[in-house]
Amino acid sequence: MTRPDELTFSPLGGVGQIGMNLSIYGLGNRHQRSWLAIDLGVYFGDEEHLPGIDLVMPDITFLEKQKKNLVGLVLTHAHEDHFGAIIDLWPKLQCPIYATKFSASLFEAKCAAERGSPKIPVTVVESGSRFNVGPFDIEMIPVAHSIPESHAIAIHSPVGTVLHTGDWKIDPTPIIGKPTDEKRLRELGDEGVLAVIGDSTNAVRDGRSPSEMEVAATLTKLVMAAKGRVAVTTFASNVARVRAVAEAAQASGREVVLVGRAMERVVQVARECGYLDGLPAFRNADYYGHFPPDKVLALCTGSQGESRAALARIANDDHPLVTLNKGDTVIFSSRTIPGNEKAVGTIINGLVTQGIEVITDRDALVHVSGHPRRDELRDMISWVRPELLIPVHGEALHLSEHAKLARACGVPKVMIVKTGDLVKLGPGDSAVIDELPSGRIFKDGAILESEKSRAVTERRRLGFAGCAMVALAINSKGDLLDDPAVDLIGIPEKNSSGQLLDDIVYDIVLEVVENLPKARKRDPDAMAESVRRAVRSTLAEHWGKKTICYVQVLTVEQ
Repeated sequence: MTRPDELTFSPLGGVGQIGMNLSIYGLGNRHQRSWLAIDLGVYFGDEEHLPGIDLVMPDITFLEKQKKNLVGLVLTHAHEDHFGAIIDLWPKLQCPIYATKFSASLFEAKCAAERGSPKIPVTVVESGSRFNVGPFDIEMIPVAHSIPESHAIAIHSPVGTVLHTGDWKIDPTPIIGKPTDEKRLRELGDEGVLAVIGDSTNAVRDGRSPSEMEVAATLTKLVMAAKGRVAVTTFASNVARVRAVAEAAQASGREVVLVGRAMERVVQVARECGYLDGLPAFRNADYYGHFPPDKVLALCTGSQGESRAALARIANDDHPLVTLNKGDTVIFSSRTIPGNEKAVGTIINGLVTQGIEVITDRDALVHVSGHPRRDELRDMISWVRPELLIPVHGEALHLSEHAKLARACGVPKVMIVKTGDLVKLGPGDSAVIDELPSGRIFKDGAILESEKSRAVTERRRLGFAGCAMVALAINSKGDLLDDPAVDLIGIPEKNSSGQLLDDIVYDIVLEVVENLPKARKRDPDAMAESVRRAVRSTLAEHWGKKTICYVQVLTVEQ
């Protein structure tokens, strides 16, 4: 007799960290399952831990092997941590993609802006609609978040209904878009919900996230009080914030000038989708210098300290079109993402040094999170009343606190899972039944490579202890034909006694070669290894660090 279908879930990204979201759902039995993917995002590498890595993406080895059974990819919303890996990874999957109009339009604009991006078709679905993807019955439930058209996804199946919340909050006045659909979520709860796979980002924060409307009121007050030029930086994708800034500028008689390509791209899509209706056209950066200081507001990219974004260039006074002076005001209408504090701090210090007033969320309500705090999480649980809750979208502490809260709210079963765990949601008791291949893929320039790649490990070592390179030319007897060439990169010039390390290394190379036994002298590989060990040991003795050392031995026939 054929076993009944199981409904399974696995996070291939987005647990144990914030970012790189990829969730998959399976329907079928152990021998044959159809797979549905939700989101395919990135997170950004930092120079300290991942030097030179531009993007980090989830390992999709499992989905590549299941390509013929992958029925589709559904997007909850158009933030980079939820759709930023599609351009690079979709060619390996080539499955149908489903998204609402704003997300599809922003993705199309992103593809157009990236040189050589593949042609990726997206099926546009309506907010609130219900449609089939293979054997999965999908429902797009509107939720408030910091980008238009964010959705929780209800996955209806013969086994039961799962609510994948995506990123959400409860905001009765979100400025743009629909508020979280409490009525439909309560109806789902009445119908019965097998499991909630839920956003944990703010599970450590008590109370409720303030509304976008409160931020808008603060921004208007600050902009109207400003005397000179005003620059506001925020996430380009936060269209509600962009609208709030534009309305603040309008109330104070200022023209909005867009500074930064990402801002221009999102604003164009937002206008096409009707989210900026009723506002005058924004100016491009060419117009900035044409307005008096009290008649202009620059809306800039660079809220996270990105070195080549508009605000960093303005702070360094190397932007070709936009400058700020003493008495001007910069508003950071954003919160610094963990890991970006140093870069943001550098920009703020640079601005303050120039006499520019800087306002952040520490000074005024100029930013609110797009994620639910603890009281909002309690509301969601009370509306939906799931049999099982699995926290996702968070680091270990966030997942743990969300799990504790769910248990306190009476959820019958709560599970914390790790990347790659395959969870049977039903029928019967939920449990981890397998572990799928998982991990990370690094985008290094134009190359995608495994996290096991030697490049990052070697860069870390180079950054810590530099590199010593030695080149030797010998004859067939192992005698030196010329002086050794020594090059020390990233290594101090002198030791603590003031001796040149180049000279010390040069002398030790000569000593090793001259004292090698005849058999090792005639073996270039043996000579290279002897020299490498001696150079590393000598540098460690004089410097206290074990450097990378490369030795090239060239045999010249005479």
